Amino acid sequence: MKDEKDRPQLEVYLQDHYAGAVGAIELIAHSIEAHEGSPLVRFFKELEAEVKADHEQLGNLMKVLGTDDSGVRNAGAWMAEKLSRAKIGFSGGETSELRLLQALESLSLGIAGKRLLWRALREVKSAAPELQATDFDQLEQRATEQLDRVEAERLGAARAAFLAEG
Repeated sequence: MKDEKDRPQLEVYLQDHYAGAVGAIELIAHSIEAHEGSPLVRFFKELEAEVKADHEQLGNLMKVLGTDDSGVRNAGAWMAEKLSRAKIGFSGGETSELRLLQALESLSLGIAGKRLLWRALREVKSAAPELQATDFDQLEQRATEQLDRVEAERLGAARAAFLAEG
């Protein structure tokens, strides 16, 4: 970065996004388990591979920038995902359609945040020579595609949850 006084702010921003991905990966892994034997498993496994690749990309950028991930933030994100299961209803109560809808909405928020991360980094790329080699347009496009796929599943889950015969 041109101005080193800005680096701590960038580090916190990147650490927050890195930790958010930890929570997303946990949620996706649990969703794979919860939907074993369903066509959703393929969807979640493909999404998991992409989110892990994006997480690795962010980790590589952080290394290039000399930023470590935050064990405290990562642990907090991991714990938040576990606690969110109670809200999402993985522990019982709500119908599986509603649990799926809520899980997909959580993932949508995270992916939208990731898309904004790539956009923000593209904006400051010229001030950080370490970022020059990264194709943020491609990363943002992949996030948009992920968001579109999650949204299609989310809308299907909404139809199933709210229009179910009961």
